[in-house]
Amino acid sequence: MAVNPTQRFDFSTLQPDLILDALHQHGLDVSSGLLPLNSYENRVYQFSAYRDGSSQPEKYVVKFYRPERWSAAQIIEEHQFAFELVAADIPVVAPLQFAGSSLLDYQGFLFTVFPSRGGRTLEIDNDEQLALLGRFLGRMHLVGQKQPFIERPALSIDSHLVQSQAVLATLTLIPAYLRPAFDSALEQVIDEVRRQYRPSRLIRLHGDCHAGNLFYTGGSPFFVDLDDCRSGPAMQDIWMMLSGDRAQQRMTLELMLEEYEQYCRFDFAELKLIEPLRAMRMVHYMAWLARRWQDQAFVMNFPWFATDKYWEQQCLALKEQLAFLQQPSLSLMPDY
Repeated sequence: MAVNPTQRFDFSTLQPDLILDALHQHGLDVSSGLLPLNSYENRVYQFSAYRDGSSQPEKYVVKFYRPERWSAAQIIEEHQFAFELVAADIPVVAPLQFAGSSLLDYQGFLFTVFPSRGGRTLEIDNDEQLALLGRFLGRMHLVGQKQPFIERPALSIDSHLVQSQAVLATLTLIPAYLRPAFDSALEQVIDEVRRQYRPSRLIRLHGDCHAGNLFYTGGSPFFVDLDDCRSGPAMQDIWMMLSGDRAQQRMTLELMLEEYEQYCRFDFAELKLIEPLRAMRMVHYMAWLARRWQDQAFVMNFPWFATDKYWEQQCLALKEQLAFLQQPSLSLMPDY
């Protein structure tokens, strides 16, 4: 299980000298500054360094993990999944190993070093790139279904809704005048998801497959890491590519699944999971911000989270999501 999410951790002790010492300890002679990359959950930096007496510096990325999120065993299982995908020639940026270990530690911090790889953000309105993504996910899921995760958790009603509801129930940022309506809408959404979310099979997934986590280069999409990987239904890695009205979503699904099924069979009964999965992500995201609100990086970058307007919008969004849940699920057959 993951470490207790109520624990509080302060990244303030992660100073540049500590980072440089940690990298030097594992044979990386840093020859540049540390460039912070866009990551709120962990702390991620790009740098150039000589490794093991190399004649030219190379670019790397180091990720220092937030301690209360994943256990060491869960991180190692993530890395093993990445190595398995690379062995199957699936484009994922896997961590580097130092003396046979990909998970490193220094003064209480766990961290990992990756080769630095650039690319363009995947365009979800580009049919060619969506087709490539469908094939990519089909190949990835073919590997993902070969064996289960042992340490990494599954995407579940408990993890994404029940635990999130408990966090939000005590959140003082939600204005008192809105609390009854918000709690009622949330409870109704959870009840509806309980009724509908019944996946027949769970496989190893990326887990957070949206355009911001996908890059495109050399005619292929790729993931830079698998920080959110967990077990879940295959649809979890597909539904976030859907946008627009039902007709547009149907066209995107048809395009992606036609390519996906060249490599991996898709259970079309999972189409009914799209709206439950959307609801689970929506609620989990609110609770994630609430859990991290003691981190000043979140206060600085998500100031709207503490406004009445945001919570009014979330209350409305829950009611709208309830309406979507109560509609017939998306089908590949046209609506008449």
